[in-house]
Amino acid sequence: MEMNIQISLVLASLSMIAVSLLGGLSYFIPEALIKKSLLTVVAFSAGSLIGGAFFHLLPEALEEMDSLLLPFIWLMLGFCTFMVLEQFLQWHHCHKPAHSHHKPLTYMVLVSDTLHNILGGMAVAGSFLIDVRVGWFTWFAAIMHELPQELGDFGVLLHGGWTRKKALLFNMFSAFGFPVGCMFVYFSSDALNWTFLLPFTAGNFLYIGAVDLIPEINKHESIRHNVIHFISFLSGLLFLLAFKVFFEAG
Repeated sequence: MEMNIQISLVLASLSMIAVSLLGGLSYFIPEALIKKSLLTVVAFSAGSLIGGAFFHLLPEALEEMDSLLLPFIWLMLGFCTFMVLEQFLQWHHCHKPAHSHHKPLTYMVLVSDTLHNILGGMAVAGSFLIDVRVGWFTWFAAIMHELPQELGDFGVLLHGGWTRKKALLFNMFSAFGFPVGCMFVYFSSDALNWTFLLPFTAGNFLYIGAVDLIPEINKHESIRHNVIHFISFLSGLLFLLAFKVFFEAG
């Protein structure tokens, strides 16, 4: 069991670092294609995050924690933590082509991304410590958020005057915050009880999905695009629900 957790954390960390390099694809993909497809991916990401929170993390937290109220307190703390980060650290990530956003401070984007990756690593590691399956569900929801975020953030760095090589390098350094968070939780698990990370992460996911992502896909001027985005959002929800039902049945 211990070996399974260690292998899972290594694989999850390596995959997250690899995703950080995918942002470089935005340099080669036509901007029109990115603009056309990116928000559909964002919609799926929002559904995955909210589905992960309600179908996996919160039910597991209710099983693992003795108090019925405590998981919801941690859920709201997780929600409020990301609200504060967005208010004071310019946390909001770019999920649109660079020219459609105001030009942010590029180093602030990297600082917030690094902190985001550290918290993500802690959340995934905490989930793996409870159950390997829950850990992979948490990883999947997190990585589905990272895919469109990395494409958008890479575009922001280029728009801020960075070279492609520099943007890729610093983006990769930022991604190393994920294994740092993983290692911190794993090696301190004997001394600390990290169960609270389940509802705390659920609150994080709810904030990112409902407050950060949905406003970007909502109220599109085209009814056709609104329908596509809603179907993509539902697909993310149903995908996480299907995995829950499948693994519980197994």
